[in-house]
Amino acid sequence: MSIRIDDQITFRKLEMLLAFIEVGSLARAAERLDTSAVSVHRALRTLEEAMRCALFRTEGRNLVPLEAALVLAETAREVLGRMARGIDATRKAGGYSSQTMRIGSLYSLTVQTVPRLLVDLKVRRPQLQPELVLGSNADLLDKLQQGDIDAALMAIPPDQPQLESLALFDDEIFFAAPSGSRYSGMDTVDLRLCKGERFVSLGEGFATYAGFREAFSQAGFEPEVAMYTDDIFSLMSLVRGGVGCTLLPGRVRDVFAHQIDLLPLHGAQRMRQHIGLSFLRARERDPNLLALQTVCRLNHPR
Repeated sequence: MSIRIDDQITFRKLEMLLAFIEVGSLARAAERLDTSAVSVHRALRTLEEAMRCALFRTEGRNLVPLEAALVLAETAREVLGRMARGIDATRKAGGYSSQTMRIGSLYSLTVQTVPRLLVDLKVRRPQLQPELVLGSNADLLDKLQQGDIDAALMAIPPDQPQLESLALFDDEIFFAAPSGSRYSGMDTVDLRLCKGERFVSLGEGFATYAGFREAFSQAGFEPEVAMYTDDIFSLMSLVRGGVGCTLLPGRVRDVFAHQIDLLPLHGAQRMRQHIGLSFLRARERDPNLLALQTVCRLNHPR
């Protein structure tokens, strides 16, 4: 047979009973719980009604607990303590305020953004052990939705109502060619004049791949892609080695400085990536995520 508890018996009222028994007065119990003595008195009386037995006797303006109140208070101590431990265990199982934090990131953000954020996060929460998970935008979004990572530094995904995103910065996409190529010294590169050029590209699922496809769609032709790769640093090595040109975000400019030229795209072909911190909206009050948001805001004030 299932046990049904009267709706009048709540955790809050049990907290008030326990506080009253421990401190011995309505006023002090109210001070401990940041409420009023009237609220404590009302809670104790409705608790008494729900128990269907006397818990107190009145002496003047004072309530004096009876044996029944002491028994209930001891039970309340056990119930509240067990519930607190259960909440803590549940949060740890869900990754809430854990001692470890799994942070996803695009490869390209490891050049500057990620190291700076991790250093500041360690200063703010020295007990926290961050774990870095690298992947494409699509990989990170999937891991975030499945709960495999706690947050992701990536291009902000559109139309994801279950996610909360904190915008960090916008990054322009550039035409990338080996230094000394026929494009060197150009003010801008018009992709419409690049038919017949060989290109290299990141694979599907990467934020830069999406920009790559969009740019050539606007240019009106399908680029000849000599090779795909799943690592932006390997992609840059292919460009440096003359395998092909590509499109790259400005944040990787210094990786192969003086070996790869990053040139602005022409006119309406110019585009930007919106980089941010994304996490599940259901976990927006997780202390670890709040700390990460703080260091993100300090490093990228808007």
